[in-house]
Parts: sequence; structure tokens; C-alpha cells
Amino acid sequence: MLEVVTIGVYGHTADIFLDKLTGAGVGLLLDLRQRRGVRGPDYSWANSIRLQNALRATEISYRHVKGLAPTTELRQLQYREDDRQGVGKRNRTALAPEYTERYTREILNPFDVAALVAELPHNSVTALLCVERDPEACHRSLVAERMRIEHGLSVTGL
Repeated sequence: MLEVVTIGVYGHTADIFLDKLTGAGVGLLLDLRQRRGVRGPDYSWANSIRLQNALRATEISYRHVKGLAPTTELRQLQYREDDRQGVGKRNRTALAPEYTERYTREILNPFDVAALVAELPHNSVTALLCVERDPEACHRSLVAERMRIEHGLSVTGL
């Protein structure tokens, strides 16, 4: 059975992040971010080039799956809901229902998840990456759930 884990940037140092990936047997990281950078010095290790270099050093392959990244408009929709609820992106615990519905309709449904699953390695675990700490607060949980339900993959949050 193919295995997928999900992981966010927030709440990790580079060393802890890499330790979690290697400890889970990750061989491929799929970056689901639209903008592959994170603001602030605490998370500069997660900016695309630095992250790719660190992954290469641990023999983890990297692939950016821009087709599964939320659009700027969808991200702004979620930010407005965060503001309305008085929560920040770094401590959000759930996605807005409108965001979930639109992400699913506009991004996830048209994307060929079956083709992506067919390309996943069978000899290692695949990680889905975005920035949010909690999977339920991130679109990666929607992708992971689709992989679990429609393709029978085992999914775990790291």
C-alpha cells in the first residue's frame, strides 16, 4: 500500500523537519505551495532552494506540484475568514467552508490525482508539504483525503 504523510513548515526547525521526514521513511516530498517561500528568519530554511538542498543532502526527492496550489484569490478568501475569526495563519485550526468548497471545485476536481498517484514511489513514503502546522488548516488535507478515499493510500500527519 502506498503511504502518504503530510507536514507543514510552521512549528519546525529545519533539523526537526528533516528528522521527521527521514524517520517516516520519506523518499519524495511534494511541495503544494503556490509561493515556495516563507517570511521571517525562523523559516528561511523552508524557502524552495534551501529546502531542496537540504532534502538532497538527506536523499529525499523534491517535486513542486503547482497544479495543486491554491490561487492567490483562494488564499485571500481564507485570510479574510481568518481575520473575521481573529486567528492568524500560523495558528489557524480549520479551513473556511467556502475555501474548502472552492478549492475542491476549482483546483482539486480538475487535477488528475490518479496520474499523480501513479507516479508515486512504491519503495518509500511520499510527503505532502505546505506551511500550516495543522493539516486541517491546510489544503494539503484535502489532497491527502482525496488520495485516501479514491486511491486507497494510507495517510498520516507528521
